[in-house]
Amino acid sequence: MEQVLHTALCQELKREGKTVHKLIALRSMGVLIAALVLLQPELVYCQKAPQLPAQIVMGGPISLSGPYAKEGSQGLWGFQVAEKWINEVNGGITIDGKKIPVKYVYYDDESKKESVTSLLERLIVTDGVKFTFAPYSSGLTLAGAPVTEKYKALYNSHGGASDRNFEQGYKYAVQTIVPGSRYHVDVFDMMKKLDPKATNFAMLYEDDEFSRSVRDGALQYSKKLGYRVVFDRSYPSKVQDMTPALTELAAARADFLLGGGHFPDGQLLARQMTDLGVDFRAASILVSPTLPEFYNALRTAAEGIIGPAHWEIGVKFSPETTPKGMKWFGPKQEEFLDSFRRISKGVDPDYHGVEATTALLSYALGIEAAKSVDTDKVRQAMGKLRFVSVYGDWGIDPDTGRQVAHKSVLIQWQKGKKEIVWPPEAQTAKACYPMPSSQNRLAGKTCQPGGGSSN
Repeated sequence: MEQVLHTALCQELKREGKTVHKLIALRSMGVLIAALVLLQPELVYCQKAPQLPAQIVMGGPISLSGPYAKEGSQGLWGFQVAEKWINEVNGGITIDGKKIPVKYVYYDDESKKESVTSLLERLIVTDGVKFTFAPYSSGLTLAGAPVTEKYKALYNSHGGASDRNFEQGYKYAVQTIVPGSRYHVDVFDMMKKLDPKATNFAMLYEDDEFSRSVRDGALQYSKKLGYRVVFDRSYPSKVQDMTPALTELAAARADFLLGGGHFPDGQLLARQMTDLGVDFRAASILVSPTLPEFYNALRTAAEGIIGPAHWEIGVKFSPETTPKGMKWFGPKQEEFLDSFRRISKGVDPDYHGVEATTALLSYALGIEAAKSVDTDKVRQAMGKLRFVSVYGDWGIDPDTGRQVAHKSVLIQWQKGKKEIVWPPEAQTAKACYPMPSSQNRLAGKTCQPGGGSSN
């Protein structure tokens, strides 16, 4: 509306023979703007009229090399899916009736904190990005937040789950990913149903920002349900050998294990607990089981391993299943899968990819709701925003920016395929409980839904 009023006023001022009654008529359209016209010359006023951008630039640092490259690549493809859908299907982002295209820009942060901070500054100052995306991992996300706050650029966390990111009072940070403290709580709910007598559990997490957040949330929730932790250790990032910790863990005789951190260490944990014969009735590991590379590397050693996921192929969200009164936005599932596979050259998406897609979609809806690219106005609009996409529900706490609407699932590797085993309403297969022994997994036996192993 503001742009429309400015345009109308400038057109009137440029006409010859303008009269007072014309200004009075325009004054009824907007008292404040008309008052400015009376005080300023035509050229000054028209030069100061706000202009909508030719394109809306969004972007951020992303890990395409280093230890987070697998998750970063998923994010890149997810952003590109959203960019393509916004521009080619939706026709752009609508402000005052005008469709404006999106441009996504990025640089490889090499999974390094120092690269994140310098690249964010480059994106904001040189490339003119006001709508930024945090990199993958909680540590890198937290490192970049002071930079975006300094420049009043919005900062959307699609891969940094630590609760601490949203306990610092940052004004421009918003979250698409589920908070870390919620990652492993569903395991206790599932175990309560599968085996109420299995009350002793072990924790072996990476010693980093994200994993500590998951551990703390799991421990707090377990106490509410009466579980007992019999082993609680951490290991350093970039660990090369977990034999000492696993040897000690075996003696604790836990019913089930919660652990991991990121892809390399999670894969190592699954491999070495199998090789060393450290068995549990169930084991849930962070991040790594959600990636196809996990099974490609471990083969049947991955059978029975569980992992929390924010989305999986097979979870059915669509315009038809969206509750009445809630907005659906973005590509449908088959449309999303087709676009992602084309962009990734055949790689299937995991939750890291769909979270990136949804983060960009949330900016688009926030801008449309604000009818502006002013970051303060968009942040305020995003605090009220609720929508459903292929990812599921999206909605943040208006004060902290923390994600509060999205819910996770638990996946498990069964016969070489990821199956959704929790919650019951989302299941694609029943849980394989107890999981196959390490001896059976090493012998090439696979998981049998409902428990045990098969050839």
